[in-house]
Amino acid sequence: MTRSATLNRPLALLVAATFFMENLDGTIIQTAAPAMAIDFGVRAVDINIAMTAYLLTLAVGIPVSGWLADRFGTRRIFLLAIVVFTLASVLCALSTTLPMLVAMRVLQAVGGAMMVPVGRLAVLRSVEKRDLLDAMAYLTWPALLAPVLAPVIGGVLSDTVGWHWIFLINVPIGIVAFVAALKLVPATEPTGRNSLDWAGFALVGVALAALVLGMEQLGASRTEWLWAAGLLVLAVVAGITALVRLRRAAHPLLDLSALRIATFRVGNVGGNLYRLLIGAAPFLFVLLFQSGFGWSASQAGLLVMAVFVGNVVIKPATSPLIRRFGFRTVIISSNLCGAVVFGLCAFIQPSTPVVLIAALLFASGVFRSIGFSGYNSVQFADVPAALTSGANTLASTLQQVAVGLGIAVAALTVRATTAGAALIDAGAVGLGYRWAFAVLAVLLLVPAVEAWRMSASAGAEVAARR
Repeated sequence: MTRSATLNRPLALLVAATFFMENLDGTIIQTAAPAMAIDFGVRAVDINIAMTAYLLTLAVGIPVSGWLADRFGTRRIFLLAIVVFTLASVLCALSTTLPMLVAMRVLQAVGGAMMVPVGRLAVLRSVEKRDLLDAMAYLTWPALLAPVLAPVIGGVLSDTVGWHWIFLINVPIGIVAFVAALKLVPATEPTGRNSLDWAGFALVGVALAALVLGMEQLGASRTEWLWAAGLLVLAVVAGITALVRLRRAAHPLLDLSALRIATFRVGNVGGNLYRLLIGAAPFLFVLLFQSGFGWSASQAGLLVMAVFVGNVVIKPATSPLIRRFGFRTVIISSNLCGAVVFGLCAFIQPSTPVVLIAALLFASGVFRSIGFSGYNSVQFADVPAALTSGANTLASTLQQVAVGLGIAVAALTVRATTAGAALIDAGAVGLGYRWAFAVLAVLLLVPAVEAWRMSASAGAEVAARR
């Protein structure tokens, strides 16, 4: 197999590193929450607002990134994003109160909202279709590894050098990334002169914010459910109004044209349901081991690392698998095999041998890596150059929403299954948490059905053997 002729590997690695930094910071404060709460004089659960603010700002801010890149140039916006993200990380570390931390997290997310989609756009514009699969292989690993490594890194740094370092580690990475970007990111001329679609931005922002906050508010109390219902209704109304606006506007904030392309639709409709469900799995594993089985945080964290090992071991084989069997077969198989693994996880007991549990988590990581690679590559397989910028912004927005909702959906699923399990057998250890994996297994069949409807030759130009 010959080397990819148009793929700029240093550029792809640079963008992947910034992706990893942005993805890592989405959830890294989870394990550092108790230490941060002591310093701020609040409850550990209150720190969750800093994570929600970050994910919410990313979801609302990403739609503007495409317009900024077209208006001011990809290189300028990417460099600005690195600077904003790095400086905001320093300010997060210097925060002395929770409100200050939340404000700095919002600023940090503003940088991340530009950094992720604009960086990917720089890579997409530099490669031809035949090299897209190799390019996306570089850009997939941050989404795979960051959610798994974040709890471990956050816990180690918090317990050793202090929680401030979960933000300060971004400083050397940011400096190196900025210097590298000066050399590696092409200095393209701005391609757009249209004014920002402010009405579309407001409607999309309200819809996304209400959706994420509404899912976060779903709780056990009647008041929480009422708040959640109100926010979700607002999300639906604003979302429908936004769709009407985006379809009619001459220069919409989000270009929906790419959704007419079957492969892009599969990568961002069924693909985002897949990302949401798979992204919830590490969170559910930790809950099962700690809350269900009563294991320590370190025991649970070390065992979940088996998912990370599975991701890494299979990664070199994902592109060859796609070239050998095609996108349709690989995506369907990753969904079905993932569903089987989750179904088997529903039978895990505290007495189950640790080696067997680790093997299941390892298998989960393997199929997770294959599925992510398939979906992330097929979404751009048939997108023409003229639609690349708009398709990239739309994909980034939809994928960020899926990431933002992953933990909320996992928490809601566990809440429902544990309540149901308590009615059946109140003494069964971890029964509700195991049922949650059965729910995930069933839901994974939905994106498999959508992928099955895709043409067997879908993305053939990208998946073609050399």
